[in-house]
Amino acid sequence: MTYRGRFAPSPTGPLHFGSLVAAVGSYLYARQAGGEWLLRIEDLDAPREVPGSADSIIRTLDTLGFEWTGSILRQSSRRDAYEAATQHLLNNNAAFHCSCTRSELQAAQSSEVRLFDTDELRYPGWCRLGPRAPERKTAVRLFVPRGETAVTDLLQGRFTVDVSAEVGDFVVRRRDGLHAYQLAVVIDDAFQGITAVVRGADLLHSSPRQVILHRMLNLAVPDYAHLPVVTDVNGIKLSKSAGAAAIDIARPTYEVWRALEFLQQTPPPELRRAGLATLWEWAIKHWQPKRLNGLRQATIRVGREDGLT
Repeated sequence: MTYRGRFAPSPTGPLHFGSLVAAVGSYLYARQAGGEWLLRIEDLDAPREVPGSADSIIRTLDTLGFEWTGSILRQSSRRDAYEAATQHLLNNNAAFHCSCTRSELQAAQSSEVRLFDTDELRYPGWCRLGPRAPERKTAVRLFVPRGETAVTDLLQGRFTVDVSAEVGDFVVRRRDGLHAYQLAVVIDDAFQGITAVVRGADLLHSSPRQVILHRMLNLAVPDYAHLPVVTDVNGIKLSKSAGAAAIDIARPTYEVWRALEFLQQTPPPELRRAGLATLWEWAIKHWQPKRLNGLRQATIRVGREDGLT
């Protein structure tokens, strides 16, 4: 089977360094394997989208020397596919309608520390036998099976999670009618024939839920590799930090070099001014992801080399 990877940014602003690291890592995995690398714009959540940012991201990736296979897939064009999957789950009694509000779930939350570093609220199963308030708009939730789901990550190793205990029945279509990320990404990865999902470790907690959906929809489960998240000196995820996250598209070689350094690839000094194409050629040939084994976050280096373009 041909290796097929992808990069799938959300258009909530310009490309930042944390996303660039994910793009570089996924690109190098695909190119070293002689495979394909696809670009997808995850513009499903219109209220969060920043106008013009999708085109800005695409231009930035092009300027930095990325080459993707085929046309760019936009999630906003795929709503019918997500709804068909939702109806399939409902028709097969794998999902149910839920009228619970976020404020009701917040009031019911336990103070216990949960495994997942996420703001998603654990669902207590109130509407499993039918919506408690059927007069309201309803979300659609997956009937999550009890027991542990195992994921073997190429970088983070094997881990098991009892999603039913940690998250409960999670949403696949929201009360406002928008389909959830967890469902959309599974449907699109299957549609595009993605064989490996390479992304930041901040999405590691999503993998067990996506594996469950893949299995419930009889879809092939891709390989997973979660790269370290970029943090500032205070340990805060870079994309959420003040400043520091911008990409300098006027210095493309510098930005790719900086991402390679973060990914612990240590390109030789003489390549600093060898040009973007030469740097990419070296990076693809010498990509060593094993250097990142077990690393879930790392701090970005401050400063840059003068004259590096």
